[in-house]
Amino acid sequence: MPERRTVALVTLGCARNEVDSEELAGRLEADGWDLVEDAADADVAVVNTCGFVDAAKKDSVDALLEANDLKGHGRTQAVVAVGCMAERYGKDLAEALPEADGVLGFDDYADISDRLQTILSGGIHAAHTPRDRRKLLPISPAERQESAAGVALPGHAPVDLPEGLAPASGPRAPLRRRLDGAPVASVKLASGCDRRCSFCAIPSFRGSFISRRPSDVLNETRWLAEQGVKEIMLVSENNTSYGKDLGDIRLLESLLPELAEVDGLERVRVSYLQPAEMRPGLIDVLTSTPKVAPYFDLSFQHSAPDVLRAMRRFGDTDRFLELLDTIRGKAPQAGVRSNFIVGFPGETEADLAELERFLNGARLDAIGVFGYSDEEGTEAATYDRKLPEDVVAERLARVSRLAEELVSQRAEERLGETVHVLVESIDEDGVYGRGAHQAPETDGQVLLTSGAGLSIGRMVEAKVVGTEGVDLVAEPLPGTLACSEESGR
Repeated sequence: MPERRTVALVTLGCARNEVDSEELAGRLEADGWDLVEDAADADVAVVNTCGFVDAAKKDSVDALLEANDLKGHGRTQAVVAVGCMAERYGKDLAEALPEADGVLGFDDYADISDRLQTILSGGIHAAHTPRDRRKLLPISPAERQESAAGVALPGHAPVDLPEGLAPASGPRAPLRRRLDGAPVASVKLASGCDRRCSFCAIPSFRGSFISRRPSDVLNETRWLAEQGVKEIMLVSENNTSYGKDLGDIRLLESLLPELAEVDGLERVRVSYLQPAEMRPGLIDVLTSTPKVAPYFDLSFQHSAPDVLRAMRRFGDTDRFLELLDTIRGKAPQAGVRSNFIVGFPGETEADLAELERFLNGARLDAIGVFGYSDEEGTEAATYDRKLPEDVVAERLARVSRLAEELVSQRAEERLGETVHVLVESIDEDGVYGRGAHQAPETDGQVLLTSGAGLSIGRMVEAKVVGTEGVDLVAEPLPGTLACSEESGR
């Protein structure tokens, strides 16, 4: 009997890429590949790349080169690039990085096993010529669902699969194979984006916005809960648009309560919300539904009106603060995070001061700050009034220092609060988890002062007794586990 082929998936970038990697893993396992964690133990190392900003692209190239270094020293025979950078640059990446034995785009995902076997056997699969994926679906959202059958949408594989293709976990199993045993998992709600932010290239290689059907999202969540997952995080480029191509822009409001009722699930979290698309009804559901975290990952990007208009975005400091007041009026302990770009073309000192005014008033739990840099193919790359690199760097350092101070202050405001902590790791350093206001990997964590009787995946009710920067220290309440409702309601 021939030795089974082995493959390792190395994932960079966002949670959406993590979902895509698990779909690739499901396809490969269903076709007889053995999945291994360490690329050194794999015949093929598949690197799921990120193509968002320069730093992420550099990390992706470094990961590909690191995997290539394994060839000739162990089992690894081939290194293959997939993901956003591979999709965005295609043959240009293949020419610039000959260390990669293959560069596969999204259209290759359905045939990933055949593609890897060809490469492993010494064959060549030509890298694709990049194209604007926004042109693959109709302009009208209402016409997209029928047209989507012939378009590759990573993370959208159907949940009801033919026998022999689905993982052997039950009739509701999606085409997905979990790559870790963490008690939290992401679920893709949609793909693509219809917004035209002048600094962002994502829509060009992820395509126009298209929703997954609620039944697929619900059934995949049930399957994950059966695998022991206690928290799901709904991910997409823009969750507030969910349902618009299905004829119901308020579909998220009706889906969230259904997800919260899935047996075994303790928490539902929604990521990436557009401030300009926030609806009163959505705020109500996010702040009042048991098991739905009152968590708002709001994409503000800036708050000075002139900068926002140049970004092709909407809002201003006062409107954003009013939105936060509305949220906290319904859920005082709600978690809020956001990202910001400083040094955007034409940004003045007055604009930067306006952003600082917003940050000082917003009381955000987590803040990401990025210095502007041109992204090829974006409108902003053609703008005049570019700021010198040293000015951008100075503003980045200035706002980053402020952000660090502000999130530490916000953490201190939570002293004395009761938080519901999902235990995620236990080691010699202690027991760590996250509260409802903390998303995985981005928003800090909670150190529990006692771990007696606790295990990974348990939800613990605890009182905040200390802070360490953005992180909290909390004391479990005697003999209690978290009830089904999140704190802050």
